[in-house]
Amino acid sequence: MNPKVDAYIGKAKKWRKEYETLRAIVLRSGLTEELKWGVPCYTFEKSNVVLIHGFKEYCAILFVKGSLLKDPKGILIQQTENVQAGRQVRFANLQEIERLERTLEDYLREAIEVEKAGLKVDFKKTSDFVIPVELQTQPVRRGWRNTRSRFSPARGWAIGRSSARTATGRPAVEAPDAPRTTITWSGDAQTKALKPRTRRARPNQQTRSAGER
Repeated sequence: MNPKVDAYIGKAKKWRKEYETLRAIVLRSGLTEELKWGVPCYTFEKSNVVLIHGFKEYCAILFVKGSLLKDPKGILIQQTENVQAGRQVRFANLQEIERLERTLEDYLREAIEVEKAGLKVDFKKTSDFVIPVELQTQPVRRGWRNTRSRFSPARGWAIGRSSARTATGRPAVEAPDAPRTTITWSGDAQTKALKPRTRRARPNQQTRSAGER
């Protein structure tokens, strides 16, 4: 047992009993306990297998390569449409965990076998993601990061990586008449206009005075 995980569970204001139960189930599988990304992480020969984390409405055990598991009970959840590898099993209370204890043990054994076999998730290429219509029909402008922020992290990543090309696959050209990007902070209602950078013109050598030469 890792003392860092002890501290994490000890400080938890919610899901503490659920964390303790999930932790005990995972440790019985023989995985190594660590704390990564601020949450309990369990590894097999330094490869991440599962995480335990909590949210407002549920706590969950996340199988890092859950998309490779058979899932005969149909309990694995894909968080968003663009999540390719990870799959969650969610719980709203301790009783739900206890009812699925044997099933979780079976899934953990399968996840370990996936690591032993060296199986890899076949991730999509950036070009395989669907580019939103607004980015296909509009030239790339300064401030596309603000547009990306309106989407989920996974979708925003795909937009960011793919928005540098148009629908035809050709590199997009920044519009010469692109307006200034205005960023608004909702907390204090401040606005900031970003001007495109311009190089300062160097003084002409011929116009310098003799004293400056």
